[in-house]
Amino acid sequence: MLQTDRIILRPWRDDDAEALFRYASDPDVGPRAGWPPHQSVDESLEIIRTIFHSDHIWAIELKKTGEAIGCIGYYAHGESNIDIGENDVEAGYWVAKPYWNRGICTEALQLLIDYCFKTKGFRTIWSDFFVDNPASGRVMEKCGFRDTGEINYCSRLQHGNDKPVKVMRLDNRLK
Repeated sequence: MLQTDRIILRPWRDDDAEALFRYASDPDVGPRAGWPPHQSVDESLEIIRTIFHSDHIWAIELKKTGEAIGCIGYYAHGESNIDIGENDVEAGYWVAKPYWNRGICTEALQLLIDYCFKTKGFRTIWSDFFVDNPASGRVMEKCGFRDTGEINYCSRLQHGNDKPVKVMRLDNRLK
């Protein structure tokens, strides 16, 4: 379990399905992250049991309420939307709209960075954001990511695979 004073990164649980649906059904949330809004609690539960059932995808839990308010994780070589090396990962995240602009994504991403570099020993963390969602890029920049100058189209996305993304990169300075 990874945590700060405000948040915990923890595995998703079946009992998170209602909170996930509440936030993931918002049409302003999913499309910014590359997936369509959820249509039902059952769909959210299925996503928890399939897509989120992984040792490298976590719920972002707000300590104050114990509620899952977002998601963060990484994708290894072969799973990524970016052409990355075997010792690299791609980070992805989203947070519920009521928690935008509160620094939560920045805290969660910094926890993920520390874990990926210090615990897992990855060489580089990549990420990308839709060009029409610059707020996500600002989160990456606050955590030390640099713009590679590359524009990509993410073929593995469920939604938005026809929209350009900016590719960002953060190298492990511990190596």
